Amino acid sequence: MDIALLILSLIIMLVGIVGSFLPVLPGPPISWIGLLILHLTDAIPMNWVFLGITLAVAAIVWALDYIIPAIGTKKFGGSTAGMIGTTIGLLVAIFFPILGVFGIIVWPFVGALVGELSNKADQKTALKAAFGSFIGFLTGTFLKFVVTMVYLGLFVMKAWEYKAALFPYFD
Repeated sequence: MDIALLILSLIIMLVGIVGSFLPVLPGPPISWIGLLILHLTDAIPMNWVFLGITLAVAAIVWALDYIIPAIGTKKFGGSTAGMIGTTIGLLVAIFFPILGVFGIIVWPFVGALVGELSNKADQKTALKAAFGSFIGFLTGTFLKFVVTMVYLGLFVMKAWEYKAALFPYFD
């Protein structure tokens, strides 16, 4: 049973990594579920502190993924209308994935641009704010990817540490 949970956990960890790039999959929380399943094996003792800290990190990164593009818009001179446009663009990308993976890049940019233009900003300012949204998206994606890779590293370390208990027939 431990081998089945180990394999399931690894698959979920890999789905979490893919979720770093796909807007429909929350990468860090999915990877955390992989860590949880690993700890549900009989071979690896339950470590609630470890799981609690990694869950908190996953939740914070998941929340930041929705906030960072709006912050990027503001940092690049965007107004509240631009931040609202970015958020609306993110929602459009999530609920109407018309453009697939590229929608998570295009829609926040378009939302910020439309928001700024509706706020009577000139085209140059609106484009700068939309670029800030794009930078925010890249930052969030990079952060999610780093966290999921760290979780994969923790997974490998735990599995290696308890390899004798996980694989008693190969010892």
